[in-house]
Amino acid sequence: MSDIAVIDYGMGNLRSVAKALRHVAPRRTIVVTADPETIANASRVVLPGQSAMPDCMRSLNQSGLRELVLRVVRDRPFLGICLGLQMLFDESEEGPTSCLGVLPGRVVRFRDKAMVASDGTRLKVPHMGWSPVRKIGEHPLWRGIDDETRFYFAHSYYPSPGDTTLTAATVEYPMAFTCAIASDTIFAVQFHPEKSHRAGLQLLANFVAWNGRV
Repeated sequence: MSDIAVIDYGMGNLRSVAKALRHVAPRRTIVVTADPETIANASRVVLPGQSAMPDCMRSLNQSGLRELVLRVVRDRPFLGICLGLQMLFDESEEGPTSCLGVLPGRVVRFRDKAMVASDGTRLKVPHMGWSPVRKIGEHPLWRGIDDETRFYFAHSYYPSPGDTTLTAATVEYPMAFTCAIASDTIFAVQFHPEKSHRAGLQLLANFVAWNGRV
């Protein structure tokens, strides 16, 4: 039985995520796997994702793991990263694409006309680099992480939850948008903790220790 299963559906920064998890939890069994039985038996599950949403959803569906993901996301500690966050919502403008529908809301693209900083500077899309994250409320995965700590982002789309109580953190680029969500046993982030140095490793360590309760 694995302690943590990183779901391999053919997309995502799997090896980097697994390497970071092994760094913070060297005594845990951490596997990158597409095996349904291994995923079903894992005590914690991580769903990374990068590239384009249509490709990610196609790969997940073709892998045969969709229904299993829909089950494990609700019954054990679950961490979504980047597109692994976006896939949890109803649909994405990218494509457009129907997603998993675990959480209400849509994934939308940055609007080019709105990409102007307060000093008039034009901002680029994708949003790429380090940005300060503002926590909304307390959660075990924020333990030891100061408010407005910088995390690493790389994305052109972002979640717009249909339920504002899902938002666990926001970031500004240039407007504030949801960059982390929390719901029961689910915690998911738009940024990349595996690329975010000390703060990212702290978040991953918190996930390893989390029992799925808030």
